[in-house]
Amino acid sequence: MLAFLPLDFLPAAYRAWFVLAIAMVLAAAVALIVHHIGFLVLRRITAPRPYLHAAVTGGAIPSRFVFALLAIRMVLSGAPGEMLFTRGLSYLTTVSFILCLTWWASRCVKALSDTAIRLNPYDVADNLRARRMLTQTRVLARSAHAVIVLLGLSFVLLTLPGVRQIGASLLASAGVAGLVAGIAARPVLGNFIAGLQIAFTQPIRIDDVLIVNGEWGRVEEITGTFVVVRIWDERRMIVPLQWFIENPFENWTHRTSSLLGTVFLWLDFSVPLAPVRKEFERLCKASPLWDTRVAVVQVTDTTERAMQVRFLVSAANSGQAFELRCYLRERLIAFICEHYPGGLPRVRAQVGEDRDAPRPQGKVVPV
Repeated sequence: MLAFLPLDFLPAAYRAWFVLAIAMVLAAAVALIVHHIGFLVLRRITAPRPYLHAAVTGGAIPSRFVFALLAIRMVLSGAPGEMLFTRGLSYLTTVSFILCLTWWASRCVKALSDTAIRLNPYDVADNLRARRMLTQTRVLARSAHAVIVLLGLSFVLLTLPGVRQIGASLLASAGVAGLVAGIAARPVLGNFIAGLQIAFTQPIRIDDVLIVNGEWGRVEEITGTFVVVRIWDERRMIVPLQWFIENPFENWTHRTSSLLGTVFLWLDFSVPLAPVRKEFERLCKASPLWDTRVAVVQVTDTTERAMQVRFLVSAANSGQAFELRCYLRERLIAFICEHYPGGLPRVRAQVGEDRDAPRPQGKVVPV
């Protein structure tokens, strides 16, 4: 193909390398042109489909290297076997091609996950579906990245004759999820499988409100091995993924974020409940924290001294329920103190002696 070039000025030992270099440059240039044309066509075709469009645009840069390295590898495969250093260059090209393929796959996974998160924003009032999608996307994306890197490393090792057995072992362990590599790898594999269970069954999601070991907090992040729970006082609790599969915990936002909140007051028997109930309903209607679903006043217990009154109220989420309970507790106590000063529980005791009671006769002897 390059016989028309005047190569008489070069020594015979370098003419073959010069021709090979020119052929590799031309092949890479043609591959880049083909890639550019194909990229423009695919970008236009996938424009109405956000996920395919994201995969095409996200893998644009690594795919250029893949096309160029593939063209160079094809040229090197046709080079004469007696040329020096061609085997080493061919090996380096193959390894680079595998690494670029791994990079391309990782970029496509990241583009897909970013698109899923962008199309399902969870900073809205009713974000249950968005949080479900966000949790699945993040957990599956991290798992996919780990599998892609493992496969890329395995294929690279398979190209080395000395360590081909190690690459085959890694590839087999990636393909058979049920095999346990050893006791040391059991926690890692357990967390990996727990992550897949959480992604599909979703006992927890991003921004869920949990009670874990008596602590109230929100799920801030779900990684491939642990969950970050942001406690109400800004502390972070790090919990392994496998713990959520093996232990019971409370999830206040599993199906819906709305909750019922209670306010308990101990009142004297002399307090009439009708005005208190009317004031309670007025306070609920005046507060934007109430979601208009539930507002109930009930006497739930009595003792020989007072009665226990429960004020049951509903709110859109746990944060608003807590604030609404505090608001109602403060206003109800103020209302009772103002209108029924003796309405709060009192301990009645007789102080001093009754003047009409008969006094003991005789001398009192101290003991």
